[in-house]
Amino acid sequence: MTQDDADAIEVGRVLFAQECGFVWAAATRAQLSPTGLPEVAFAGRSNVGKSSLVNALTGRKALARTSNTPGRTQELIFFNLGGRMMLVDLPGYGYAKVSKAKQAIWTDTLFAYLRGRVTLQRVNLLIDSRHGIKDSDRIAMDLFDKAALSYQVVFTKGDKTKPDDLARTLEITAAELAKRQAAHPEIRLTSGVTGLGIAELRAELARFAA
Repeated sequence: MTQDDADAIEVGRVLFAQECGFVWAAATRAQLSPTGLPEVAFAGRSNVGKSSLVNALTGRKALARTSNTPGRTQELIFFNLGGRMMLVDLPGYGYAKVSKAKQAIWTDTLFAYLRGRVTLQRVNLLIDSRHGIKDSDRIAMDLFDKAALSYQVVFTKGDKTKPDDLARTLEITAAELAKRQAAHPEIRLTSGVTGLGIAELRAELARFAA
């Protein structure tokens, strides 16, 4: 690790050690109020580990709700990090056990947020490292590309993946991302359980703070 890397990790540690609290939840377009702060969002399939990752980043056990029931979070959840950044937990996609009407409402809200949010600096697209990119992820990636919205793939549950399987999935994913206009080329590997990659992701995201 270089000194620059160590400095960046310390900056990230200090930022994410700040007070972080729930601000509001948006279930419709009308509730997408401007925040005035840079925003970084977390997107991914239901049960990919979004809430666990947000909790790990902030060092809190229950900031973002975790559930064994996929699809429970059906709103955009905004958290204020030290008055310097908003963390946005987006609704999980790829889960069908909700009414089509409700799914349509939150999908419309999500798309409206992604397409028109000038304060949105980066979307972290969470992918389960055991399975790699799914078709529902590709639909999200198509949207990000069309909106020219910068996004970075973050592998979750890295502690549950065998090294050989992980290496193969990383290679396949990197090749697919190379064809995507708005995708960040570097893939982050994390685990909300062991803390793998959390410090490095904090450092990455701290660059967008006010």
